Amino acid sequence: MSTQTALLILAATIAVLLAAGFLVRALTGTDRGARALKRRFGPEYDHTLERHRGDSESAHRDLRERLDGYGDIRPLPLEPAVREDYTAQWTTIQERFVDAPRQAVVDADELLARVAETKGFPDAGRREEQLAALSVHHPHHVEGMRAIRRAGRSTSASTEELREALVHARALFEGLVETGRPTGADAVRPRSGRHSRRLIDPKGSEA
Repeated sequence: MSTQTALLILAATIAVLLAAGFLVRALTGTDRGARALKRRFGPEYDHTLERHRGDSESAHRDLRERLDGYGDIRPLPLEPAVREDYTAQWTTIQERFVDAPRQAVVDADELLARVAETKGFPDAGRREEQLAALSVHHPHHVEGMRAIRRAGRSTSASTEELREALVHARALFEGLVETGRPTGADAVRPRSGRHSRRLIDPKGSEA
């Protein structure tokens, strides 16, 4: 075998090994990124993947854009009096559910939006942005806001479906009015620099 042939074979071998190394690193990095997003978003990861019809690349891009856009939000603490007022409003909404379930659900949706705005999330007039931001900081409970919004807009939702939506949304409400860390897998990064009250289930029992 000539020296030139040996050199060509060696060069080809090195090229193949380098390409394989790049591929392994790329795949490993992608896998790590997916695992990190799953940990960060929990059930919101699955919801987003489903919304993108199983297209993981699109779902990951969606979630990363939300992190880039809203990850630096630092939820503001609520003054005790404000927290008490919001809690009282939520309790009243639940009590009114018995006589006017659909209106109670609509009122709960509006209250959630106001509380989120008070906490420093996008204002109530930008609902989709608000939802996106909440999905970053409250990924385990943001679906409650979607559920209550769907129920409030539906003309065919049964009383039981409306009740389930209200109960589902309560977890997000409680997460928003807490004085501690927001619900979610990780602490949020600062942009700059509990009161715990048992609420009444719409059926009338404490939860």
